[in-house]
Amino acid sequence: MATPRPIWRGHLRLALVSCPIALYSVVRGSSGLHFHLINPTTGHRVRMVSQDAETEEEVSRQDLVKGFEFEKDRYVLLDDDDFEQARIESSSMLTIGKFVDRTSIDPIFFDTAYYVAPDGEAGRDVYGVLRDAIRDARTAALSRVVIARRERAVAIIPSGKGLVCHTLHDPADLWDAAVVFAEIEDAKPDAAMVALATQLIERQNGAFHPDDTKDRYEAKLREVIAAKLKGEGIVPEATPEPDRGNVIDLMAALKASLGRDEKPPAKKQPRKRATR
Repeated sequence: MATPRPIWRGHLRLALVSCPIALYSVVRGSSGLHFHLINPTTGHRVRMVSQDAETEEEVSRQDLVKGFEFEKDRYVLLDDDDFEQARIESSSMLTIGKFVDRTSIDPIFFDTAYYVAPDGEAGRDVYGVLRDAIRDARTAALSRVVIARRERAVAIIPSGKGLVCHTLHDPADLWDAAVVFAEIEDAKPDAAMVALATQLIERQNGAFHPDDTKDRYEAKLREVIAAKLKGEGIVPEATPEPDRGNVIDLMAALKASLGRDEKPPAKKQPRKRATR
């Protein structure tokens, strides 16, 4: 199996202890279906070109440079030397700032994951000690690293024989959950219903397996493509749409789900507003 190339090289440091490490992308190129944009009239692929916004001339991407717009339509151009001058400690050093309970990090903050592996034989003993200490303490190490010309906060967590660091979203990059959840009532649900729902959860409790993430839609889409190549068609699966207008007896539905009541849950009729 091919070994991925490191996307970052530097050191992992805790106080006066450090070891050379390299970061590797966890996610490799998508193995899923890939599609091209096609001109349906000719059946030819559509080619995307880089074009000068003013002269409309086609330009080669390898000749392009980055520019920062400091005024409307005015840019300061930056080359590799300029970016090199902006290097800071986290450009080459993952310094652990503090440790936090893993469960204290809301999952919405997790972004991209990278394998953190020893870079060469030097420092492997230090790496092992830090990995096991973080695992035993059941914590996540918080640090910072510059990737793709942006400093990102990261959480470093043990994974199998090694460590994985997850870049963390800046709160300013996330939508405010309070706005999305504004209409959810503050009142606590009925305790008996919660107890029944908990029993349903316990009944379906199990271990996570990688196969649980299999893309069933892609598998079906492959069937569609194979059928089209043969000049055939397939019958789509029935996907019933839930009736949002029905109000069910929740207690009856929970009991029926647990097999305590063989009768289907009765539908509640919406209350009619009193007319004046």
